[in-house]
Amino acid sequence: MKKLLLIYSMLMLTLSAAFAQQTGGSNLLDVTVGEHVDGSTPTDSLTTDSLVADTLALDTIAEPVALPWPQNVQARLDAILKSRQFQTTQIALQVYDLTADSVIYQYNERQQMRPASTMKMINAVTSLDRLGGSYQFKTRLYYTGKVDSCVLRGNLYCKGGMDPAFNVDDLNAFVESVKKLGVDTIRGNIYADLSMKDTDRWGEGWCWDDDNPSLSPLLVGKKDRFMSRFVKELRDARIVFVGDTLRATTPAGATELCARFHTMDQILMRMMKNSDNLYAESMFYQLAALGNRKATAKTGREHVNRLIQKLGLNPGNYYIADGSGLSLYNYVSAELEVAFLRYAYRNNNIYTPLLTSMPIAGVDGTLENRMRTGFARGNVKAKTGTVTGVSALAGYLTAANGHRLCFSIINQGQRKATTVRPYQDRICEALCK
Repeated sequence: MKKLLLIYSMLMLTLSAAFAQQTGGSNLLDVTVGEHVDGSTPTDSLTTDSLVADTLALDTIAEPVALPWPQNVQARLDAILKSRQFQTTQIALQVYDLTADSVIYQYNERQQMRPASTMKMINAVTSLDRLGGSYQFKTRLYYTGKVDSCVLRGNLYCKGGMDPAFNVDDLNAFVESVKKLGVDTIRGNIYADLSMKDTDRWGEGWCWDDDNPSLSPLLVGKKDRFMSRFVKELRDARIVFVGDTLRATTPAGATELCARFHTMDQILMRMMKNSDNLYAESMFYQLAALGNRKATAKTGREHVNRLIQKLGLNPGNYYIADGSGLSLYNYVSAELEVAFLRYAYRNNNIYTPLLTSMPIAGVDGTLENRMRTGFARGNVKAKTGTVTGVSALAGYLTAANGHRLCFSIINQGQRKATTVRPYQDRICEALCK
């Protein structure tokens, strides 16, 4: 009897050890972000987000030492995508080895998903391709009539070019040009020439309760208050204005008095590093106005679709609603974003300014507070994207073997972006290490 009890005890110990070995560790990988191991939800969401990020950084996957490139990277990504997070949310991913000219990993890469602000990357590539790096965003001041005894008996025309960087200093330059004309009184009207684009001041599919920029061709300090500020600056400069502020197209015979501009590099840098929506929409409408056409979202979309077709993909599979990614009508895929990144990489006139403008992991822009340690820091250069329910990341990095990679990660269906960003960062770390 004692022997039977001893055998039974040893058997139970063996089974318990085997069960622990089989299950131990798998739960750590599959813990849903924002949950404890037992599935309960923490009450302090802000604390949880930071703790989860720290946990993911420490919870390293066993390195597949025996596997060569790129199978070792593929094994790391397979392990990350096993998380329970992706049982209730969507993820699309494609990684392309630019050096070897081949896809090394993809998952749901053709799934149509919202890009959020990674739409700005598509916009930037198209604009650099069609407009060129020397393009200027211009706002001009014209006048008609004659100057007689310091009185302008005629009109001023402010011709908007949708320059998002136009500021008070530029407005003062307009005022100075009027003074240099020898004018202290304006007996005429001041017209806002908004003919560059249509009258839509919001984008298609924008949420009414979001912090949306005004899509006006005439802006000062990013605000739609150009005319009132111009009149104020004129009067502050002791220039008497006797007339009205109206809207009209600049006549063909008007004389240019002043022109202010900002360069493509200036607009691109803020658009990408800071994910500035107004700057992105301005870029999009410059595209739309090519060929002296009245700029509309439709004419801007046509240029993007032409490039999609040039890349060998079908524009009918996607929808480009705006240039910033604010619209909930935008639909792209990870495969499409990678195709744009590949196209840029092959053209140095596009790749150099694009790469320079992208946020750098752990260093600046919208990636300043992400991937602050590890192999990804300073290596990953990518555009972020966030709207309600969507988080995305698309850009470039260099792998440990020296190969240049580009990638697109789109997460959709999560309530908070902070629950999936740690996984995006972990994917980048897996590609860099």
